[in-house]
Amino acid sequence: MTDFVADQLRVRIYENRAAMGEDAAKMAADSINLLLKRKETVNIIFAAAASQNEFLESFIKQDIDWQRVQAFHMDEYTGLPENDPQLFGIFLKKRLFDKVPFRQVFYLNGQATDHQAECERYAALLREHPVDITCMGIGENTHLAFNDPHVAEFNDPRLVKIVDLDEACKQQQVNEGCFDHISQVPVYAFTLTIPALLEADQIFCMVPGAAKAQAVYHTLKSEVTEQYPSTILRKHAGAYLFLEKESAAKIIEEAKQLSTLNY
Repeated sequence: MTDFVADQLRVRIYENRAAMGEDAAKMAADSINLLLKRKETVNIIFAAAASQNEFLESFIKQDIDWQRVQAFHMDEYTGLPENDPQLFGIFLKKRLFDKVPFRQVFYLNGQATDHQAECERYAALLREHPVDITCMGIGENTHLAFNDPHVAEFNDPRLVKIVDLDEACKQQQVNEGCFDHISQVPVYAFTLTIPALLEADQIFCMVPGAAKAQAVYHTLKSEVTEQYPSTILRKHAGAYLFLEKESAAKIIEEAKQLSTLNY
């Protein structure tokens, strides 16, 4: 494992996805257990994506007092039928929420017809239960949750909003096997905003896979700007970025050329 710091963002590179997911899960569990020594409950935001699979598989095996942990998920499609397997709430229910006994799980309602009311309802829950930890990924277009570049706001006054998905984001859903064709991907989704995600004291960001290599490079090397939403992680003192050799390939190659890392 290689580690370094980009601004305030602590970066770890592992040999493979399994090692990445296991170490991230252990670190998250350690943080939760430390928080539970001084708090009655810990509130966590989770991402629903294939990039989180190894982390979630290891996370549910950790020794945690789950009945003192409460969970949110960070985004959800609109317009899909209830119990549709593409729903992010269903993804997390199968892989996490049904696997361990959380105190409470707060679901975004993708079937809500009054989108503004649903945003306000979920924002109220986030204010009632301030988030301690965010477990997340980064999109191929560097989005955080569904904050694609054209709708990302680092100083967004809202906690939850409705957004339209850009073409790169929709194509990623197809690339990851969630939909057969881009025309099937919903146009709109609920998302927690960037300030809502970064409100957590600690952020564990797991980003495996060759398809994310360019996004990782922008995250670590580009100017901190809403054009590349994930760059804002470099300004968070409690953020960790977990990579493996495929997702870190461009960073590793540049480091070899500059002889700044020992590979």
